[in-house]
Amino acid sequence: MMDLAIETSNLTKIYGDNVVVDHLEITVNKGELVSILGPNGAGKTTLIKILTTILKPDEGVALINGKDVLKDLTIKSIIGTVPQDYVYYEELTAKENLVFFGMMHGFSKKELNLKADQILEKLGLGNRKDKTKNFSGGMKRRLNIAIAFVMQPDILFLDEPTAGLDPQAKHVVWDYIKELKKDGKTIILTTHDMNEAEMLSDRVLIIDNGKIIAKGAPKSLKEKYSDENILEVVFVHEEKAHEFKKSVELLDFLKQVFIEGEKKVNIYFNGGIINFIKILQEEVINDVTELESISLRQTTLEDVFLHLTGRRLRE
Repeated sequence: MMDLAIETSNLTKIYGDNVVVDHLEITVNKGELVSILGPNGAGKTTLIKILTTILKPDEGVALINGKDVLKDLTIKSIIGTVPQDYVYYEELTAKENLVFFGMMHGFSKKELNLKADQILEKLGLGNRKDKTKNFSGGMKRRLNIAIAFVMQPDILFLDEPTAGLDPQAKHVVWDYIKELKKDGKTIILTTHDMNEAEMLSDRVLIIDNGKIIAKGAPKSLKEKYSDENILEVVFVHEEKAHEFKKSVELLDFLKQVFIEGEKKVNIYFNGGIINFIKILQEEVINDVTELESISLRQTTLEDVFLHLTGRRLRE
């Protein structure tokens, strides 16, 4: 049996009449990367705040490396957090920020100067010598990540670490997270980016209304909860999308039909290519000029979430 980095029992947080974290039972192995997924308000950030000692639970126990987060303050020395909000000093350079925060955690200035240069170079900030108040939003996000990494924690909590980053910057951060995982770090990731979760995670926990509604490796979750074919039909005009949805949703082999945005109809169905042809033979698309695109695609983690909760992650 692997050693546990994180273990919770009956973990609960209540605000008024709202149970935000509802008797959660979670285990995370050392060296594992676990993504916590869910819609806004599902309880993800509250859970992270409890595990990082910022909030006290109303019930239950949370253990970090076997130590109670409420009773053992030494836990703070082995965890690092990348919060959604920026945490740095605008009048300092990127390197000065890393050295300052590292020294606060007991590292030597000589050690930090070398480590800071390495991390900033990997995150694409090595050439920036100016004050961080001049940084773009994406650069500030990467600086936030660098500050957490320079403290070399055993357990990292990444709360939407790549939110607002462009695709190139995201891949830079993903590559560095992979390096940390190879070094044996335990990583807890909350994200709305399903590609990010699928690419990085050993396991996924899906939370809704403060409860875990599914957990497992990304591949096993897709196989278990959403094995349908998915047909995406995008129309030029919104009214055509609604007409198409109404025409096809009575087919008995369809699992679900919904409109995403204004013009895209997503059809979940079983039966493979035969039933795909039946959909097209319904003769509801009389003029191909009404279409922007039509395509079949594979199931994603977001499809799993939709299957379980009936709503999109970004709602």
